[in-house]
Parts: sequence; structure tokens; C-alpha cells
Amino acid sequence: MSSRSAGPGPRELADLPYAAALTLHEGELEADGDYDTVRFDQADLDDPDASSARFIECAFTRVSFQGGRFRRSRFTDVWLKDVRMTLSDLAETQWADATFVGGVIAGIQAFGARLDRVMFAGCKLDSVNFRDAELTEVTFQDCLLRDVDFAGATLRRTAFTGSRLSGVDFSRASLDRVDLRGSELGLIVGPDPLRGAIISTGQLAVIAPALAESLGIVVDDG
Repeated sequence: MSSRSAGPGPRELADLPYAAALTLHEGELEADGDYDTVRFDQADLDDPDASSARFIECAFTRVSFQGGRFRRSRFTDVWLKDVRMTLSDLAETQWADATFVGGVIAGIQAFGARLDRVMFAGCKLDSVNFRDAELTEVTFQDCLLRDVDFAGATLRRTAFTGSRLSGVDFSRASLDRVDLRGSELGLIVGPDPLRGAIISTGQLAVIAPALAESLGIVVDDG
């Protein structure tokens, strides 16, 4: 199935199939912790250490993460709405069947992360490091991506729909059926530019100068 046709995912907490089973979490997060059907609501978590933790069927609503370590943590069937994550370490994390609705993700280290069937809807991603990450069937819908770094990453069946990309780095990235149609493109590309991407004719005209530069083509009308 094309990632372009992926559904938006649950938009409200009550739409989650496990909503009735959720229990409210209180206190801090713990490294190597196990969190199953837990709801985190309106919490301000400063510099938490949840390294190698496991989150299964959890919901995060209006939670703020400032800094903190989540390296090698696993997030399975999680839902995050209006969450703010700033300067957190998400390197080598694993995400499967996750949905982000709204919220801000800024200054995040997510290099080497693996994302499978993840939806970002109406989110702002600013200075996020996805270097060498693997993204499969990921959708960015109506998002703002500014200075997001996909250098060396592998993207498969991933879609950017109705989004705005500014200074997004795809240099050395491996793309397979990556659908960029319907988004505003401000890209940084490498010497093998956007091979495996799907764009519209109008988008090609916009990014032609960047493609020419990456190929060492000098355009001179003089």
C-alpha cells in the first residue's frame, strides 16, 4: 500500500482501542522501565532518564520533555498529542505504530533511530537529527520541518503530504518510493539527488537549482 494513502491515525484519546485500559502515571520515568497501557498527562518532565525503557500502548497528552535521555528505548503503539520535546536524546530508539498529533519536536538527537508505521500530523520538527535513521511507512502530514537532517538515512514508502520543508538535508540518503508531492520543498541534496523520490512537475521547477548544484552543473545565461 502506498504511504500516500495512509490514514491520519487517532486524533482523540477516546479513539484509542486501549483508552479504557489506561492508568495515569505519577512520578518520574526510570531507566529500563516497563510502561504498559499508561497515560502521561500534563506533566513537565525535566531531564528524565528513561534509557532503554519500553512503552507499550501508552498515551502522552500535553506533556513537556526538556532534555532527558531515551536512548535505545522502544515505543510500540503509542499516541502523543500536543507534546513538546526539546533537546532530548532519542538516539537508537525504536518506534512502531506511533502517532504524533500536533506538538513541537526541537533540537532532538534521533540518529540511528528506527521508525515503522509512524504518523506525524500537524507537528513542528525543528533541528531534528535523523542521520542514519531508518524510516519505513512514515507520514509527515501538514507538518513544518525546518533544518531536519536525514543525511545518510534510509527512507522507504514515506510521504510528506501538505508539509513545508525548509533546509531539510537529504544528502547521502537512500530513498525508496518517498512521496514529496503536495509539499513545499526547501532541500539540501547530495551528488545522487533524490533518487527514489516522487515529486510533481511544479516541484521539479522549484528545486532544479539545488539539483543542478549537486550535480556540478553551472547555469549561466550570460
